[in-house]
Amino acid sequence: MKNKPKAISVLSGGLDSTVATAYYSDKYEIHAITFNYGQRSAEMEIKSAGAVCEKLGIEHNVLDLPWLKKLGKSALTSDAEVPELKMDELDSKEICDETARKVWVPGRNVVFTAIATSFAEALNAEKIIVGWDLEEAVTFPDNSKKFLDAFNNVLEIGTLEGVKIEAPVINMSKTEIVKLGMEIDAPMDLSYSCYIGEEKPCGTCESCMRRIRAFKDVKMI
Repeated sequence: MKNKPKAISVLSGGLDSTVATAYYSDKYEIHAITFNYGQRSAEMEIKSAGAVCEKLGIEHNVLDLPWLKKLGKSALTSDAEVPELKMDELDSKEICDETARKVWVPGRNVVFTAIATSFAEALNAEKIIVGWDLEEAVTFPDNSKKFLDAFNNVLEIGTLEGVKIEAPVINMSKTEIVKLGMEIDAPMDLSYSCYIGEEKPCGTCESCMRRIRAFKDVKMI
């Protein structure tokens, strides 16, 4: 392990970041970071991320960002109602744009990636691993290839050794991510994707619905 290059993983414990982290687990000595920013699902995300790290044999750290909850009015960090979606609404950009506005946490991926950059430089890590994907990029611009390229341009200028973000599922739908997870034996069963944060996923929030559709597509459920 000590002979491998180091990488920082921004690991929420969700499907995408779990598969992304597993994808690089044999190539890097990974130090995973999970953020507790006061989100409803913090406890379950931390639990899932910890289980994923234990399964993959990588280091896990939890960072508290209590101030982030106080910014904006996201349904993920407040008492506002979390939107529910039907399966046939998942590909409606108009509907999902409105859902995205309700759960948007101001600057979340900007903040997470910037903090991961500090860890990467401090630990002499070459890469930052993220689970940004094509399907969510439709309504969440901080998941997009454009955002990835722009942030990498910033890191090329703003870091001493040129830390780079790696997003192995950036061009994949959720179904394609599940297929990749199956190929690399990623511990997807340990991941958690629900916005609500209960022990049993709600099965109706957008995150749950996208996960369910993907696993149904590959006939895993």
